[in-house]
Amino acid sequence: MKRAREWHSGFFRNSFYNPASPAASAAAPAEAAFAAKLLGLKKGAALLDLCCGPGRHAVEFARRGLAVTGYDFSAEYLREAAARAAARGVELRLLRGDMRRLKFREEFDAAVNLFTSFGYFPKYSDDLRTLKGAARALKPGGLFLIDLLNGDLVRRLFIPRDWHDLGGHYLLEERELRGDLLFNTWTRLDRKTGRAQKRTFFNRLYGRAELAAALRLGGLRPLKFLGGFDGSPLSADSVRLLCLARKA
Repeated sequence: MKRAREWHSGFFRNSFYNPASPAASAAAPAEAAFAAKLLGLKKGAALLDLCCGPGRHAVEFARRGLAVTGYDFSAEYLREAAARAAARGVELRLLRGDMRRLKFREEFDAAVNLFTSFGYFPKYSDDLRTLKGAARALKPGGLFLIDLLNGDLVRRLFIPRDWHDLGGHYLLEERELRGDLLFNTWTRLDRKTGRAQKRTFFNRLYGRAELAAALRLGGLRPLKFLGGFDGSPLSADSVRLLCLARKA
């Protein structure tokens, strides 16, 4: 697989991938409600949704009375987030930028990074830059919630290739492990036209130990690990890896 260093610049477009699928959008209200409760956020609290994408969680946070800033690299997704907010009658502050270059300083009561929107860069130091930026953005004692694919499970039950029927198209996923990076090549095959689109991307795998170490190096102290938005404890069989951390 070709190593696409800045793969995110061409991947996050609706013509190929949108994280706000019907199933993901349907789950967003319950996920946002759980996250807001876990973070202990009250109405009026300032929340940073880092890598907010099309805003499916950001809008739900705003509906709960939070002052939400959505930050994302994709201009297309931010436009969709704005339209989503307008349709639901809520306000979002939406900003475009690179997660490695956050400029906020002690502005937010809490921050979230959801749906494995982390580990996109070949340099580990860039992941740490992102976490340090998130820590700087938090007020003293502010909380940070990150939600990732559980890297320990991926390594243990590694599947190199599989197909998915996603209704309007088929998706072939081909995977390769290179050190701590998981490379994926997705081939989308349109059911009606037969048109095929292919993209290669990667993300750094984090298990509990690796994530705890990275958070500490980024200025965030892990408080609690969970295995999902249902509040289940993290286990060897958890698909998700959630960590609640506090600004050190």
